[in-house]
Amino acid sequence: MSTTLQQQMSVDTPDIDESLYSRQLYVMGKEAMHQLAHAHVLISGMTGLGVEIAKNIILGGAKSVIVHDCEKIDYADLSSQYYFKESDVGQNRAQIALEKLAELNSYVVVTCSTEKIDEAFLTKNRINVFVLTNSNLDEQIKVGDYCHKSGIKFINANTKGLFGQIFCDFGKEFQVVDTNGENPATHVVTEITHDEYGIIFLGTEQRHGFEEGTYVTFQGVKGMVEVNNKEFQITVPSPYTFGIGDTRNFGIYEVGGTVTEVKKPEIVKFKSFSESLIEPEMLISDFAKMSMPSNLHLAFQALSQFRQQYNATPIPWDEADADKFYQIVEKLNIENREKPFTDELNKHWIKLFSKTCTGDLCPMQAVIGGIAAQEAMKAVTGKFMPIRQFLYFDAIECLPENVYQASDEVFEPKLPQTKNSRYYSQEIVFGQDFQQKICQSKYFVVGSGAIGCEMLKNFAMMGMGCSPEGAIYVTDMDSIEKSNLNRQFLFRAWNIGQMKSKVAAEAVKQMNPSMNITAFVEGVLPETEHIYDDTFFEGLTGVVNALDNIKAREYIDQRCVYYKKPLVDSGTLGTKASVQVVVPLITESYSSTRDPPDPSIPMCLLHNFPNLIEHTIQWARDNFAGLFTNPAQQTEEFLKNPKEFSERTAKSLSDYDRNEIIDNVKRTLGEERPKNFDDCIKWSRNLFQEQFHNTIAQLLYNFPSDQITANGDRFWSGNKRCPHVLQFDVNNPTHLDFIVAASNLLAHIHHIPQTRDREYIAREVSQIRNCISTKIWHYYT
Repeated sequence: MSTTLQQQMSVDTPDIDESLYSRQLYVMGKEAMHQLAHAHVLISGMTGLGVEIAKNIILGGAKSVIVHDCEKIDYADLSSQYYFKESDVGQNRAQIALEKLAELNSYVVVTCSTEKIDEAFLTKNRINVFVLTNSNLDEQIKVGDYCHKSGIKFINANTKGLFGQIFCDFGKEFQVVDTNGENPATHVVTEITHDEYGIIFLGTEQRHGFEEGTYVTFQGVKGMVEVNNKEFQITVPSPYTFGIGDTRNFGIYEVGGTVTEVKKPEIVKFKSFSESLIEPEMLISDFAKMSMPSNLHLAFQALSQFRQQYNATPIPWDEADADKFYQIVEKLNIENREKPFTDELNKHWIKLFSKTCTGDLCPMQAVIGGIAAQEAMKAVTGKFMPIRQFLYFDAIECLPENVYQASDEVFEPKLPQTKNSRYYSQEIVFGQDFQQKICQSKYFVVGSGAIGCEMLKNFAMMGMGCSPEGAIYVTDMDSIEKSNLNRQFLFRAWNIGQMKSKVAAEAVKQMNPSMNITAFVEGVLPETEHIYDDTFFEGLTGVVNALDNIKAREYIDQRCVYYKKPLVDSGTLGTKASVQVVVPLITESYSSTRDPPDPSIPMCLLHNFPNLIEHTIQWARDNFAGLFTNPAQQTEEFLKNPKEFSERTAKSLSDYDRNEIIDNVKRTLGEERPKNFDDCIKWSRNLFQEQFHNTIAQLLYNFPSDQITANGDRFWSGNKRCPHVLQFDVNNPTHLDFIVAASNLLAHIHHIPQTRDREYIAREVSQIRNCISTKIWHYYT
């Protein structure tokens, strides 16, 4: 861990509420969560972007968050700041936002400030992450350079209409402890060449996934033993092989071995904001518009110069102001440079920026705010590679095709005549005609979990379904649990146990009282087609999927194809996410393509020749189901309705499966079942003997460790790793753990009083002699 990160951690490490942060813990790990729980974050600017960042960081579990703003609420803020109401206009932004933000997470100290931010303020509040939003360029330079000099992590985030900007500066030397969060990859070695390149061949036809410069280590290699337990930095000549360098001084490779990726911290050097303005490092987000980042880098700077020169911002969709704006960009492109900053200055993009930059769009705030909040978490945890250093994002495709692509047609949207409208900042981007259409739209949101909450919030701010003709429908079959509160921000602790869809509908109704929203608790299934019938689907404008399983997505997709309705499908998995937009008669449907199936593991490989940790995990899962899950479920079904169970078993299964199920029920209910906990201990000891001794001994009897095939090759080579038998040792903690767990699980199934007394269990298991086959106890399907 870096010295900087260690300094952020106090001596007393706070406990992590795993029931609240369970999903986040899976992604970040406990160490990163502890570091996050020591973070003191300052967020300046409480417009829509600032509140989005604050919401995400508070839900993530920082120690303290200060929300800062000296300005008062204006009607223009209502398009994206979902904690403001019309009655709040004229009051301080930070003070109004505080109450709602503080409700999000009781473990986070949330305060507000309206005072001037200076060195004393930052020192007093021990700020280690400063997030600056929607400020002028001079302030960005001043704050950015101070943070760089003082060792404060700095994030600058801005949105202007359909354009967004993020800048990160985490210091002169920032340590990333885990660049991607993935588990280290492991592969079986089948060959290592004895030459100057040292090429490694693997026992799989799948890509190894290693990158140039990755470090790896070897275990269990025979012959070329010099490579074992030694780290190598690799070259990658192909997706299926890699090299470790000269192996001519090593022994000749014979057989066996595995190679495992070694994760190493990486030092990243950041430049200050002022340095980066001159020589920026930019991340490309859209490879169809490779020159967009350099154009936007100039445009965001030009906006500050336009304000200074004309004492105003560009008038929306004004051609004269757009020409003036482009002239400033042209000057910036060559000013104080030996050669132009970019040779691909795009006049059309620059003028679009000028015409829409005064807009404020909630969906844009959601994108930039979500990314900026994640960068703040990276800054304090060192988990995942941060943005280096500018990220520019645009959504010009939201405009009509003849507008976002250069054409001779003149686009003159009908603009609002007054600022006293909650949709003003959206109307100056798209026009009032567009606003009227989305207010009259009728959308069906299927699922109100994490994505569903975000979609409903965006819809409320955009005005979707907010006219008398419009409507939003939301459904979710689930009720709220504590673990939902970490990412489903429309729910609070007092909502636990209530239905998600109903609580979410009430919450967004408070954000925009004009929203016509109806909540359902019935799933969208073949059994509910009398609810979501022809009339229902035919009246919709479109459907949004916020589901967590493929089967439900495919059913919704079928309905949308049948009724020719647009569908937006999205999903998340840790830090990964996907979105698919389906337009009738234009794009393919969701079900038209499928993700490749997860590679299956043959049963013979699973039981006899496992060679990767994934194989042993799958073997353990299958064993657990066969021993403790399936027999209990089958017996419960039999006891509920013996006749129906017998008929179903007789009709739908093969003879082998049928006999297995019948045997499971007999063993669970018959005389062979355990009568007391000592019987459970005996069963567990016999199970250990069968699985870890007898089965392996039989395999080695059939295929000895020195077995040679008919071709003259070693039998135990390549993907076949030679196993060894285990002798039970009551003093081995892992062996005793197995007995304690298995005994208690079996006791639980049979309603036998359990015990966790390891001394008692160890004493009883030590008295068991002459372990026999466990077939009479071994429930297997």
